[in-house]
Amino acid sequence: MKKMTASERGWAFYDWANSAYTLIVVTAILPLYFKASAAEAGIDAATSTAFWGYANSFSTLIVSILAPILGTIADFKGFKKRFFIIFAALGIVFTLLLAVVPSGQWMTLLICFVITSIGFTGANIFYDAFLVDVTSEERMEKISANGFALGYVGSIIPFVISIGLIMTSQLNILPLSVSIASQIAFVITALWWGLFTIPMLKNVEQKYYVERVPNPVSTSFKKLYKTFKNIKEYKTIFLFLLAYFFYIDGVHTVINMSTAFGTDLGISSTTLLIVLFVTQVIAAPFTILFGKLAGKFNEKTMIMMGIIVYIIVCIYAYFLDSALDFWILAMLVGSSQGGIQAMSRSYFAKIVPKESSNEFFGFYSVFGKFAAILGPLLVGVTAQFTGSTNSGVFSLVVLFIIGGILLLRVPTNERSVSAAK
Repeated sequence: MKKMTASERGWAFYDWANSAYTLIVVTAILPLYFKASAAEAGIDAATSTAFWGYANSFSTLIVSILAPILGTIADFKGFKKRFFIIFAALGIVFTLLLAVVPSGQWMTLLICFVITSIGFTGANIFYDAFLVDVTSEERMEKISANGFALGYVGSIIPFVISIGLIMTSQLNILPLSVSIASQIAFVITALWWGLFTIPMLKNVEQKYYVERVPNPVSTSFKKLYKTFKNIKEYKTIFLFLLAYFFYIDGVHTVINMSTAFGTDLGISSTTLLIVLFVTQVIAAPFTILFGKLAGKFNEKTMIMMGIIVYIIVCIYAYFLDSALDFWILAMLVGSSQGGIQAMSRSYFAKIVPKESSNEFFGFYSVFGKFAAILGPLLVGVTAQFTGSTNSGVFSLVVLFIIGGILLLRVPTNERSVSAAK
């Protein structure tokens, strides 16, 4: 951290700030809290699960529609940071509001979650795009990796505190109900997110931009149309995005399906939380290692390394039959999940035109979000057809192979790519 500039540190600390949201609100605590709230209101399990899925899909759809449009507008001078602040504030405020929704008000809880999700994802579009403003091309892979590593560490601290509160309430050590303990976890998440966003607000400014015009919104639509019309000029960028769509789909599916996979193996919820914790701990140093190795071998090589590890994960999952196997699988995932995401972000930042980084990171977000559809569907269909969850996870090999083949066709020379758009 001492070797990073103030703007690099400020940017990287936002990963530290918002990663608690992913772990506590999206993955671990809110889904359980929502299910309990819906059950209290007399909603059956299948219906509440369906509405949780609808909420996730709706927030994804909204962000996917807005991302390229707002990204294009944000390329104009002064808009990038303004949009970042609006979306981050939206996410933080409504995460805080999750804690004051009355028990049993499951629909209000769901609406708040949708808004937090839009705020979180929307802010990330502009945060990722700021990478071109805070550092040089030579340091992008290192800074991107440091951000992801900080995110893993930063998510662990509030997660441990929150899980500790819930477990002590379950054991009657503290005079708190599980519901109150969960609400306190949402407050901790919002405060953590807000507090550590301050370095980003203080030290990061938009360096590359397009000069403002009288009608930025209409001009942005025209610019977006021109990008699509001249898509052949950006062949390298969209070829990478196509590769990214496939392999990141596999990455996200492995992460999102891990709890269900472990449950099917008969692993207890307590053990699953411990595995999740250890995976986060392992992911941090390995993400930094990916960044260091990318400085020697380049990001594309390290992304391919991550893809190979995930192919091994999928093959190993086919033969999985014990808790020890699950631990080994989790450690393999932890060794590559942060690295492959960090290198993808820095590689993309190098190949896009810097003055249009927001527009292209809008597409980056869209491809990443829509990639969350195919993988779970592939696992579900395969598992149902074969009667084996192991086979479902194994089927993800197809996504990684397709992504790897497409990535091999992307030119390796980042500088010439950037110059040629």
